Amino acid sequence: MKLTNVAKTVVLGLAVLLASSAFASNKGTLLVGESFEVSGQQLKAGEYQVRWDGTGSTVEVSFFKNNKEVAKTSAKLVTADKAYSSDSAILDHSNGKATISELRFAGKKFALEIGPAEKAEMSSGK
Repeated sequence: MKLTNVAKTVVLGLAVLLASSAFASNKGTLLVGESFEVSGQQLKAGEYQVRWDGTGSTVEVSFFKNNKEVAKTSAKLVTADKAYSSDSAILDHSNGKATISELRFAGKKFALEIGPAEKAEMSSGK
């Protein structure tokens, strides 16, 4: 009887640990070496904190600079065959401007794909 209670406690503890680590994985940091666009919104080169929320394959992505939200867009969560080795922002230069098209994070087996039709929104700063 006592062994059953210990097993239940261990299982419950593992469930809480896994749930909390899943929530913690919805953010990352990117260093972008040139000015770029996020779905039409021009951002300067530099370090950005990125957070995403949502369930399923579509998520809302927010870009933060100095703890202030500077752009927001939606993205598609796509799986990868293996975990990425580093954080990176994939830039598309095909239209003459550096446009962000994908975000990859070290140790994650997924990427955030930002489509060209999505519209970024400026934060109101509130």
